[in-house]
Amino acid sequence: MRDTLSIRRLLLLGLIVAGLLLGMASTRWLTLPPTLRTETAAGEFDAVRAKARLARVLGDQAPHPADSAASDGVRDRLVAELVGLGLQPQVTDRFACNSLSKSSGVSCARVRNVRVTIGAQSRAKHLLINSHYDSSTVGPGASDAGLGVASMLEVLALMKDRPLVRPVTFLFNEGEELGLIGARAFLDADPLSGEVDTLINLEARGTTGPVNMFETSEPNASAVALYRQAVRNPVGNSLAVSAYRLIPNSTDVSTFLEDRDWLTLNFAPIGNETRYHSPGDDLAAMDPATLQHMGDQLLQVANGVAGQNGVDLRKRDGERLFMNVGTRWLFEISAFSPWLFAIALAVGLAADFISGRRRTPRREQLRVASAMPFLLLVLLLPLAAAWAGLGIVGMLREGQFWRAYPAATELAIYAGVIAFGLALLAAGKRWSVLQLRRAWWLLFIVIGIGFSVAAPGAIVYFAVPSLIYAIGIVAGRRWPVVETAAALFAALALWITLGAALGLIQDLINSGPLWILALFGGLVMMPWLIEAKPLLAGLRWSRAAGVAVAFAALAWVPAALAPAYSADRQQQWTLQYVVGAGPDQPFWSVVNDGKPLPEAWKKLGQWRLGTLPLGTRQRWLSPARPVEGLVPARAIAVETVARPGGRRVRLRLQSNGADSIALTAPAGAKLAGLGVPGQVRRIDAKRAKGPYSLSCTGRSCDGQVVELLVGPQPVKLQVTGTRWALPAAAAPLVAARPANARPQYSPDATITIERIRI
Repeated sequence: MRDTLSIRRLLLLGLIVAGLLLGMASTRWLTLPPTLRTETAAGEFDAVRAKARLARVLGDQAPHPADSAASDGVRDRLVAELVGLGLQPQVTDRFACNSLSKSSGVSCARVRNVRVTIGAQSRAKHLLINSHYDSSTVGPGASDAGLGVASMLEVLALMKDRPLVRPVTFLFNEGEELGLIGARAFLDADPLSGEVDTLINLEARGTTGPVNMFETSEPNASAVALYRQAVRNPVGNSLAVSAYRLIPNSTDVSTFLEDRDWLTLNFAPIGNETRYHSPGDDLAAMDPATLQHMGDQLLQVANGVAGQNGVDLRKRDGERLFMNVGTRWLFEISAFSPWLFAIALAVGLAADFISGRRRTPRREQLRVASAMPFLLLVLLLPLAAAWAGLGIVGMLREGQFWRAYPAATELAIYAGVIAFGLALLAAGKRWSVLQLRRAWWLLFIVIGIGFSVAAPGAIVYFAVPSLIYAIGIVAGRRWPVVETAAALFAALALWITLGAALGLIQDLINSGPLWILALFGGLVMMPWLIEAKPLLAGLRWSRAAGVAVAFAALAWVPAALAPAYSADRQQQWTLQYVVGAGPDQPFWSVVNDGKPLPEAWKKLGQWRLGTLPLGTRQRWLSPARPVEGLVPARAIAVETVARPGGRRVRLRLQSNGADSIALTAPAGAKLAGLGVPGQVRRIDAKRAKGPYSLSCTGRSCDGQVVELLVGPQPVKLQVTGTRWALPAAAAPLVAARPANARPQYSPDATITIERIRI
């Protein structure tokens, strides 16, 4: 039959499909951190020893946000650990407010930074190694940023007695989790901040996986050169650097680079975000191999900057594009090179047509050009299929059903890319493999240029494979088989490079939107699908479409049946008792991933989905009974002074038991500044989108005077007080919480809301 594949071709096609699925499933393997060393030589970073140091510092692993009793204990044990190394740490104490260019809010707290300096006592500029020892309000912070603390302590022990050519200052700052306040305090009040010219920052957004170098100073040529020369197992790429500059997330580097022109490298792992900012961020979850990877890179870069290992630290101008190849090599080129590669591809195609090797070069050109929109359809249809698959399974299960076993959903998405890609290619009978191949690599570089408009670093992943194929076109004029070999080699290079980046992207977008994986998966797999097209000869479109739909649907079955949550990857579930949200009575509030509440909970309240004046996120709400003796946090006006264009208003905070107090004004209020006397942070009216917020966290906020610069018109303020504990009445709800569920990002809390007019 015309629409029946031979057994041999069917088996070969099956092997290709299986190989592609296996290749996509193994993208995370392309950037695994080096295996944990069983024996550590003298002078090498010892992850086991570093983790033991951190265990002593964390003690009972309680959450320890800045200016809390738990943070006092962690700081005392950190200082004792440093003294035990024969060092003399200094503790600075300052009430500080941050200044974030990506935010219309200001956060304040009392922070105590711990720093120690080793090395030559000379006029040479300092290398600053920074991480924070405070945790989020909800977890012990063993990885975020205990990984950094452990790495710094071990590197200190290794470097403190070595001859160094320049001083190295280790800053353990407090208040990063509250808005980078410790970094702000260092810049504003520590004279040593003026002696720094190089920064290494250590962070974490997960507990496992490789430690990525994801941010550099701008321009980045000097930073990339240092990273390439010093680090033996690099994981970093300019796509991540460009993407990070576009998102609202911040680390201490954001504050440092606002005021200082320091050569900067920023490191963090991102594996298993489900434990990030949750009780699951504990020592048991920390991967020693991840700790070793961070410590090795820190030690290597620190030795490169301050040691005597011959790393060239000459200042370099300009931007560089870079990407890791495995964890052994860092490929680096100038920012202009990819455009030359794109031109080379176009010239290679043009030269081949002009050479007259083909009888009808113009017709050939038109065929190639007409194949480009067809291939764009082949790329985008699986994107729609992934969106539909996620939606259908989501309606049946709700919540983040992929959280425990993300690989099942990822493979379902990639299976759809393969199935619908092959089906559409079977329908594209008017184009030969050669025409589709050339059209694809032209389209590929066009897509890369499009990506680079938003994220300039992305182009490096598109340029290298295209250059390989361009070389194949030129050589293929004499030896046609070389062009096919170059296409396969380019496809392999694409999997090794962009596929490795995709493995990291899978971890980065763990909470969604997962359908974007279909786009990146299509970019990686399309060259292989095109080369497989001859195996589809004789297959009718109707038969191909039916098989594609059946295969894609079958691939979603494991994702639909796999447990949504596990002991390792739990459901987000934060319980709050909220007073003052409405005129009637208090509410119980559950913030989760939208999954319906279990039957045991439904019997404990009248639940509905809704919002509270705590943000736009939907949550489960149920009326609650009033709790006696609960006094809300307040802000009392103490001074109002006229100023050009408006007023300066000062308010005294009364915590009344709250651990954090936030003042919020609507976007229309157009506040010009927020902070405390002497530290009022100006709000950029062009960048601020509102609402405006001023928060104060910690024991020192009770009685603190805050200052607002407002216009002449009255302003309505919401005063929100948060206690990181629940009333006794919450006990039945806490007991009924699902076994594999825990708070994330926000702790279980009692929240009071009042409104004032100033």
